[in-house]
Amino acid sequence: MEMQPEESGSQFLEKELNSQRLMERVKETTLRVQKEPEDLAFVWPHLVYIELICLLLTIVVLAFLSLGLSPGLNAPLEEMASPDTTPNPMKAPWYFLGLQELLVYFDPWIAGVVLPVLIILGLMAMPYIDPNPKGKGYYTFSERRIAVLTFLFGLALWYILIVVGVWLRGLDWQWYWPWEDWTVHKPPGGAQLVDLEVLIQKYAGLGQTLSNLVTYAIMAGYYLLGVTLPFLLFRKFYKSLGFIRYSITMFFFLTMMGVPLKIFLRLVFDIKYVLVTPWFKI
Repeated sequence: MEMQPEESGSQFLEKELNSQRLMERVKETTLRVQKEPEDLAFVWPHLVYIELICLLLTIVVLAFLSLGLSPGLNAPLEEMASPDTTPNPMKAPWYFLGLQELLVYFDPWIAGVVLPVLIILGLMAMPYIDPNPKGKGYYTFSERRIAVLTFLFGLALWYILIVVGVWLRGLDWQWYWPWEDWTVHKPPGGAQLVDLEVLIQKYAGLGQTLSNLVTYAIMAGYYLLGVTLPFLLFRKFYKSLGFIRYSITMFFFLTMMGVPLKIFLRLVFDIKYVLVTPWFKI
């Protein structure tokens, strides 16, 4: 009778150890990713062959274009540069025309330095501020609608600026439609532009200092409203990012949306600058 408790205790301990071993095996099996051989594709030779074919096709297309076999696509060199003759308009290479077009709507420091730096920083920050694990290793639109549409909007905006600079800017960097005579000078379009604070002085009857403060309030209200509305309407989106990631994401998003908004105000309402400061103008 005295050995019975010891035997039951050892049996109980053995059962506990067996159950722990079983749980460890279950965890190991659940963490393993079972892949059948037909679901795998080797880099060599499958991917390398596809890349080699794409490389050869690209070389053939570039050789076809460079040899002048396609009419209308020749790119002859112009005459040598002369200090006595300045081309009108003086256009940058096509990949820089987006920046040159931004100079029409923004202060040179904003268009040439701040916006390009923000584009680079935003692209660098994307992998760290996006916690969504979906779409890694495969292409998907249904699972990443907001991210894909936002990126496509920014990319399309950049190429639209390039298209405008290449085909719609003529003499004196004026806007010329394709059916207009590009050899006739247009009157300067910047003469009728006016700053927003001047319009506030004219229609609201405020002084210069107070009108300038109103433009500061408008700029701050744009960012404040743009951050607050998604926080109130899309709480799930805010919770998925957290405060820091949400703030960074909305800053880059609102800045990107502010570029076409400023262009719209310039083209439709002839507003040159929305905010004028001693250091820069927007």
